[in-house]
Amino acid sequence: MSDEAPRGKRGWWVVTGVVWLGGIVAGSLAMARYSLTPGESLAAPARWPGDSTVPRVEGRPTLVMLAHPLCPCTRASMGELSLVMAKAQGRLDAFVLFLKPEGTGKDWEQGELWRSAAAIPGVTALRDEGGVQAERFGAVTSGQVLFYDAGGALRFSGGITTARGHAGDNAGRAAVEALLGDAPAEALAGHAVYGCELEDPRGSAP
Repeated sequence: MSDEAPRGKRGWWVVTGVVWLGGIVAGSLAMARYSLTPGESLAAPARWPGDSTVPRVEGRPTLVMLAHPLCPCTRASMGELSLVMAKAQGRLDAFVLFLKPEGTGKDWEQGELWRSAAAIPGVTALRDEGGVQAERFGAVTSGQVLFYDAGGALRFSGGITTARGHAGDNAGRAAVEALLGDAPAEALAGHAVYGCELEDPRGSAP
């Protein structure tokens, strides 16, 4: 009996360990799958929307990012935007429009992400009351970036991160940076958008 009892305990610990390890693997796979799942993208206006209240200077390219102020994924987008603006060296006007849902309190949208955006040289943070501007630009996912050239034509629509909350070299940022140089005028680039739904009042992953 004394030999069987230790063997039984060892067996129980082995089973417990296998279940525990399986849970960790399953959780990690779920997180990785979510991280690599892009948000929804809609067709953006081919030309700068005339009813937009975002200021645009004729003859200068303009970048617009739509953001949910509570979306953790968008922190990485802010980091990538800062790299874009450093490369632009003053040749690009950029705006980050932060959703302010109806019924939220004064300055609800002016949190950490707002401060991060406002701290980037050349970037202006603006309130998007009720998501009106997001609707005009056809954006439904936080981190959506639209690049309009000096003539007001859409040249890029998409995200500038490689996954949800992951900074680093990616095709989206590379496409925007190429537009600051000699990218063909007829090209319309795009990239998947990795972020939370703009309409989600929590701005967080489920």
